Amino acid sequence: MEGPLFWIGFFVFVLIMLALDLFVFHKKNEIVKIKNALWWSLFWILLAVAFNIVVFFTLGQQKAVEFFTGYLIEESLSIDNLFVFIMIFGFFKIDPKYQHSVLFWGIIGAIVFRAIFIFAGVALIAKFAWIMYVFGAFLLFTGLKMLLDSKESSEFNPNENIVIKLFRKFFPVTDDMSVPQFFVKKDGKVYATTFFVALLFIEASDLIFAVDSIPAVLSVSKDVFIVYTSNIFAILGLRSLYFALSGIMPFFHYLKYALAGILTFIGAKMCINEFSNNSGNDFYISNMASLSVIVIFLAVSIVASLILKKEKEEVKQEEELKEDD
Repeated sequence: MEGPLFWIGFFVFVLIMLALDLFVFHKKNEIVKIKNALWWSLFWILLAVAFNIVVFFTLGQQKAVEFFTGYLIEESLSIDNLFVFIMIFGFFKIDPKYQHSVLFWGIIGAIVFRAIFIFAGVALIAKFAWIMYVFGAFLLFTGLKMLLDSKESSEFNPNENIVIKLFRKFFPVTDDMSVPQFFVKKDGKVYATTFFVALLFIEASDLIFAVDSIPAVLSVSKDVFIVYTSNIFAILGLRSLYFALSGIMPFFHYLKYALAGILTFIGAKMCINEFSNNSGNDFYISNMASLSVIVIFLAVSIVASLILKKEKEEVKQEEELKEDD
């Protein structure tokens, strides 16, 4: 069990990085360019790798494998969350130069809520071992549902969300977006702005995704420190990844199927491993096997997306040549 110094050191590190991000590197409201976003994404990934090396030398190889597998699971599942962010900002018409600020405060909320979810999940597993079957079955269901879901992004409407409906019912909201603030005062009355409504929906969507991702990471480790730190490192890089994503969308055409496969595999792993533990069976799916499966799913989805992109470009060129003739 990691002592208080590990936790204190980690939280101090996170606070320093967040402060630098908001007040030094992105202190002005400006559009984040794709090239800069890619460099920042690399920076956050390397930072996670550096932390993983520290885990290896201080907590051992097993914890390091658990951290890296958990980080990769959270990072890959978070990519799907980014598509929702894109639709949220598009729906609410949030100017690109203000999106980084909204996402920053969204990350702050995610850090707090993830801690609650993770501690609750570990406590449930410790008290009720059978909850692993529930988590596993839920991930299996989610993976299959994602695979079969045909809902289009055009059907996306945040105003239909129960959280947004309740908030609008009890708190006045203004559509005035002339000032990039979450709350404004008019005629002595405080109004929430569209910026805050977008932030609220981002938080709500992150909670929904956490219901999938946290049980998935708990299949890798029951160590609260490892589960939480792997989650937070993945979350810290989300903003940069979001801005980079707009320029590399073709790489993720088949991501939905990869994520569905990952969730289904992890759900099956949780059920199989728990059954083996209870029955004394020697069959066990290791974290290294999980890591390999996750990498394969993601790699295949990217390669397939590249092939599709190339085929579409060839078809387009052929059509243009026919038009010229």
